[in-house]
Amino acid sequence: MTEGIVAGGADEKGWRRRMRRIKYALEYSALRGLAGLLHILPIDFGSWLMGAVWRLVAPHLRRHERALRQLAAAYPEKSRAEIEVIARAMWMQLGRTFAEALISERIVRAGRIDDRAGLQLDSLKTSGKGCVFVSLHTGNWELVIYPTLLRGIKAAGVYQRMKNPKVDDYIMLARRDRYSRGLFPKGNDVARKLMRIVRDGGAVALLADLRDRRGITIPFFGRPAPTTLFPALLARSNDAELLAARCVRTGGVHFYIEAEVIDVPRTADRDADIAEATRRIHVLFEQWIREHPEQWMWAHRRWG
Repeated sequence: MTEGIVAGGADEKGWRRRMRRIKYALEYSALRGLAGLLHILPIDFGSWLMGAVWRLVAPHLRRHERALRQLAAAYPEKSRAEIEVIARAMWMQLGRTFAEALISERIVRAGRIDDRAGLQLDSLKTSGKGCVFVSLHTGNWELVIYPTLLRGIKAAGVYQRMKNPKVDDYIMLARRDRYSRGLFPKGNDVARKLMRIVRDGGAVALLADLRDRRGITIPFFGRPAPTTLFPALLARSNDAELLAARCVRTGGVHFYIEAEVIDVPRTADRDADIAEATRRIHVLFEQWIREHPEQWMWAHRRWG
């Protein structure tokens, strides 16, 4: 009897593994097919089409209600109808960004990016210091690294592994050339690698606007938000520059990218300095988001 139960359990696990492999293969094939289609379609039409699909489908999903709640909390003066307009425009933006991530090299070659970060980046190159770039999920954040490439600033990046290993490999390979110092998956040892890069005078690029329960809680849109300390810690611990950058969509598949220096306090209280630098990052992030609220990713669980 026991042998039968064990055998039955093994058969079920084997069936689940086979189904998972089939699912992964289908997802990968769909992604490659979509990427191929987007490379054939005109840039503007492919981006618009994916945005339109997301705008049509996403409001019927559970995350739409979360986006509406968070927008309402951030903008208590706005009506439900105004909040709905912002949320639907956000889905259009996110759909466009998804499509554009698969054809980012085409966008760059077509000259669709207005680089306004020159002054800050040129000053950084002459300083000889390490640098920590922080950005947020606004505009097309996949493009925000390009001004560093134009100036020969070699940066490392971090990404979140995807469950599907084939899709993960494909997306990682598409991004790898933008991060000549390495593109590392999130993990236990990545902090040491990034610390070493900045200590040696290199650059690290991080997205820092998501929730981090291991960080500190700071005000963000007037509400307590668990926030990562890591960018400020990297800069403060290594006497490095801290630059915030953003990509703003100006219409269709056209963008500008700009950067702003974040002043990192350097007093006798290291922990207080890191906390204050983190707060300054998010004061700027909030200012930027308020300028173009439809371009930020309101659907993620930022406030817990």
